[in-house]
Amino acid sequence: MVIYGVYIVNKSGGLIFNLDHNLPKIETEKTFSYPLDINLEYEPKRISVAFGQRDGINVGHHLVGVNGIQVNGAILEDGRDVREIIESKDSYPLSLKFSRPKMTTNEKIFLASMFYPLFAIASQLSPEPKSSGIEVLEADTFRLHCFQTLTGVKFMIFAENSQPGIDVLLRRIYELYADYVLKNPFYSLEMPIRCELFDTNLQTLLDQVEKGGVASI
Repeated sequence: MVIYGVYIVNKSGGLIFNLDHNLPKIETEKTFSYPLDINLEYEPKRISVAFGQRDGINVGHHLVGVNGIQVNGAILEDGRDVREIIESKDSYPLSLKFSRPKMTTNEKIFLASMFYPLFAIASQLSPEPKSSGIEVLEADTFRLHCFQTLTGVKFMIFAENSQPGIDVLLRRIYELYADYVLKNPFYSLEMPIRCELFDTNLQTLLDQVEKGGVASI
């Protein structure tokens, strides 16, 4: 079983906890001829694809390597300027490696706030009264599982498709939340969770589930 991440959203739709547990590292390396058939955006801290995509390289992907040399911001490890190399015809054929960037904290907060109204809309569209809202959202490469408590706090897990027993895991995470967060005298409700005991026990739980399945808990 592969768990990609755990998110906790408060009853107001704010992200109060997130853990990237086992995100796959997606990198694509291709050899290009001159002129480059994708448009790059050059910034001091990164170089990213601004327009055009091919062979698994998509808009937003970051440049992480040139001819096997790692890129640090806009400079190669050996000190050469990446833009000068890419724009020089003499550099080609050129091998470029791109990677999908990790989501920033602000992007995660934005996505959590977008899920909140979708959950509410799903509850209202249901033909049955008192619908629980979205419990499973399936994509081609993952499933989002959601468990909402009686107080409106939502626990979400991103996992591989066709993984059984995620509902059991969600309730086990809720128990950890009740034991180590709600019982913490320094924690204020609705605020971001910063509790070392919760972090440690959650990480142990996820590792245990990935090794032995839900039956192991």
